[in-house]
Amino acid sequence: MHTYLRILSFAKPYRRYFPVYVIYTLLAIIFGLLNFTLLKPLFDVIFEQVEPEAMSKYLVKPDFKLSLDYFIHLFNYYFLQTAETYGKFGTLVYVCLIIVASVFLSNLFTYLSGVVLAKVRAEIIQKMRGKIFNRVTSMHIGYFSNERKGDLMSKITNDIQEVENMVVQSLKVVFKEPATIILYFAVLFMMSVKLTLFTILVIPISGAIIGTITKRLRKKAVESQESLGRIVNILDETITGMRVIKAFGAQKYIQDKFDKETEFYSEVNVSMAKKNELASPISQFLGVSVVAGILVYGGNLVLSNSSELSASDFITYIIIFTQVLNPAKEISKAASSIQRGLASADRIFVVVDTKSTISNSPKALPVKSFEKALSFEKVSFKYEKETVLNEISFILEKGKTIALVGPSGGGKSTIADLVPRFYDPSEGSINLDGQDLRNLEIGSLRTLMGIVTQESILFNDTVYNNIAFGLENMSEEKVIEAAKIANAHEFIIQLENGYHTNIGERGSKLSGGQRQRMSIARAVLKNPPILILDEATSALDSQSEKLVQDALTKLMHNRTTLVIAHRLSTIQHADEILVIKKGSIVQRGTHQELMQQEGLYRNLSTMQSV
Repeated sequence: MHTYLRILSFAKPYRRYFPVYVIYTLLAIIFGLLNFTLLKPLFDVIFEQVEPEAMSKYLVKPDFKLSLDYFIHLFNYYFLQTAETYGKFGTLVYVCLIIVASVFLSNLFTYLSGVVLAKVRAEIIQKMRGKIFNRVTSMHIGYFSNERKGDLMSKITNDIQEVENMVVQSLKVVFKEPATIILYFAVLFMMSVKLTLFTILVIPISGAIIGTITKRLRKKAVESQESLGRIVNILDETITGMRVIKAFGAQKYIQDKFDKETEFYSEVNVSMAKKNELASPISQFLGVSVVAGILVYGGNLVLSNSSELSASDFITYIIIFTQVLNPAKEISKAASSIQRGLASADRIFVVVDTKSTISNSPKALPVKSFEKALSFEKVSFKYEKETVLNEISFILEKGKTIALVGPSGGGKSTIADLVPRFYDPSEGSINLDGQDLRNLEIGSLRTLMGIVTQESILFNDTVYNNIAFGLENMSEEKVIEAAKIANAHEFIIQLENGYHTNIGERGSKLSGGQRQRMSIARAVLKNPPILILDEATSALDSQSEKLVQDALTKLMHNRTTLVIAHRLSTIQHADEILVIKKGSIVQRGTHQELMQQEGLYRNLSTMQSV
């Protein structure tokens, strides 16, 4: 219940729809009920049971008042007037016209209530999808190391879809169907208390059986959605890594992995279907059994003149009761959708409730500029229990360049990730102009930084939008100027539509060097005072590397730069080089100083020069 109420909380701004929905739904039910209560006067005409003497009190037209008695009196008044003027056939036509009008109004209000419900559903789902997407995009980088991308995608797409289906079904089950049952039973009680008491004996039995089924459905629904998340993840990894799969002949391995997961998903859904399909036949069987019981019990009362119901009353009673079975059946049919939706909502709320470990402190200060230095003071860091950095200390002064070198896995990238607060130190502090980064507003801090990584992160968009990514109101002239500095302009103008060419998913239409130069152009356009370069040339061929290195040199001019280098030849100009091994600084100095010392740096340099 808590999960369901939380889903509805997303509709708070749209609560104005609910009174309208309630009114339309009640009117649809009332006119639908009127269709069947009008069968009694219709049968009375057919069976020649109209007794004007008994209805003499309806000969006078009533004064208007908002009550059920007024409408009954008004109907009977015109009923008698029509009977006297046009006879039985005219009365039959009169009743039929009223039924047609009632059916029209019932369907009209059903349609209007459905439209209102669609608006509520759309608003709820839009807000939920926006909420989870906002939460995902605001999470710290470490969160994505522990979560499967496919599962997150499944939550934003498939789980939201299940919640959408549930919202429609549940609002009907919560209000429309129960309201229908209550109003119909009110009429049935008015017609015969004794017979109606007999009919409701089956409801607790049916409810208990269906309730047991729905409890089991929810557990299976969770397994189903988790499995679907794993399937999406396999698909994402397969499409992304297709070249590796084909190169290593791993199609059978990946196919077996996919088949195993889809087989599990299929088994879970078949199990759910068995339980779901069982609910509707049970409710229908019990309902029909009651109808049969009413026919035997009530028919005997009517035939023996022991009931207050006439033959036409009894037939009308049977017809009205059969209509009670439809909403009861709808409730049982909705059980699966509701349980799947609740299970999906629980998965969504796990993400929504997850707090990012990197967030602004209550008294976070905005950063307007970078003036002096960025300093690491005895910084240590752990990924969960694994220690990655041990008391790292250095000062990167404004306008200077510090390079980080050393074996893979030593902690170089972690140092770079700490600067824009993708992570926070476990111990020690990182200060910008004397202020601890944790006391600064994250958004304004990151505006001071430009990042170029080994993997060029581009989007399925135009060249222009990729270079101007995240920057507003950038003219094409400025974008072109940035591309020229990054040595990217020449290849861009040769593309089909120049700067307005779509580069495909992850820049798939471009070469590695071209993608990297576009990433550099993006950093140039941002014009940040602090630059972080994470092995920006290590994955390139010699020709591309020369172009990219030339672009990086232009980008680094007069900027404060932290460089992670794989090729030592690219960082010989650095003001200071830090040699990182197993999370510690084992050497530091200029290129010339380090080459004069026995140690790791000279060994690495010698190996690369061979």
